[in-house]
Amino acid sequence: MSSLRGSGAAEGAGSTRVARPGDLSAAELEIWRELRAKSQAPQNPFMEPEFTLAVGRVRSSARVAVVYEGGEPAAFFPYMRGRLGQGRAIGSGVSDCQGIVARPQLALSASELLRSCGLSSWEFDNLEDGQSLFVAGAAAEYASFVIDVGAGYAAYETALRERSPKFFRTTTAKERRLGRQAGEVRFVFDERDPAALARLMEWKSAQYRRTGRRDRFAQEWISTLVHQLAHTRAPGCSGVLSVLYAGDAPVAAHFGLRSRTVLACWFPAYDPEYAKYSPGLVLHLRMAQAAADEGIGMLDLGRGAAEYKEALKTGEIPVYEGAATRPGTGALLHWIGREPSRRAHGFVRERPRLAEFAQRSLKRAARLRGAGR
Repeated sequence: MSSLRGSGAAEGAGSTRVARPGDLSAAELEIWRELRAKSQAPQNPFMEPEFTLAVGRVRSSARVAVVYEGGEPAAFFPYMRGRLGQGRAIGSGVSDCQGIVARPQLALSASELLRSCGLSSWEFDNLEDGQSLFVAGAAAEYASFVIDVGAGYAAYETALRERSPKFFRTTTAKERRLGRQAGEVRFVFDERDPAALARLMEWKSAQYRRTGRRDRFAQEWISTLVHQLAHTRAPGCSGVLSVLYAGDAPVAAHFGLRSRTVLACWFPAYDPEYAKYSPGLVLHLRMAQAAADEGIGMLDLGRGAAEYKEALKTGEIPVYEGAATRPGTGALLHWIGREPSRRAHGFVRERPRLAEFAQRSLKRAARLRGAGR
């Protein structure tokens, strides 16, 4: 299904074509890739057409607005359409980089784009830095933690030793002890065994429940999306399953997406039976080394504070949460539905003791739910 909105026909200047992702032509997809390749932003795989195409196969609400300028596609805006014209970022809930892919200096406003899509609002929680079309609607800014291995893994390791010598010594010592006590440690950067992916998803689901969080893999569309992306092989977006083994046993794993230069870290988990060896930290160091060997310059660990991110990071890049709206009832409904809870979450995050109490409460609730089964 596709529709034409705006000031002209599909090939007219300033017009917009709205389509399901799977209805985009091969030529349009190639222009999308070319526009993204010319961008000054890091080549995050979530911004490539392959991710949107995969979401389109599992979410009927997925759409792409193709904006024309001078008779040629000048921008691609992927989104999911909700009730009453309220939109969300494509793959909302699991997408770690969001926004529009467009020519520089495209003559377009957020209000015009939303109108052409029939949207009253568009909500985002990981808006890419530099998305000037939408940043005015941001309600909060967060840090996405990154590991820069552009100068090679040896340079990263040297910097890590200097910045956190105790952390590095402890982690490498635990890796050696894991090898002595559980079997030879080996690492596979791009594991193709479907059983390893299934094991990772089991670990991650258990972790979500253990920490009182919503189990993402209990949602069929997310589980199906991950399996689809595990088989995606494109220069700008490929699924990568990395696994750390001790002997024949997998002890930690990670599934993410990679482009030529960025590894977007997505779903890491480990076997709790091996927790004393910190296999997740060992896994990430091995991933950093393998990524550098592959020519990848950056690992994006995503937003959200965590001890392992603080220990491994070399820097941070900003991402934004909020919504672009245009005047009307839909925008008011969005504000009523979202802003109070967002402000409450912000209030908690800005107070470490309260945030710690909230985290303990989540874990306690999870234990009670488990005991009641």
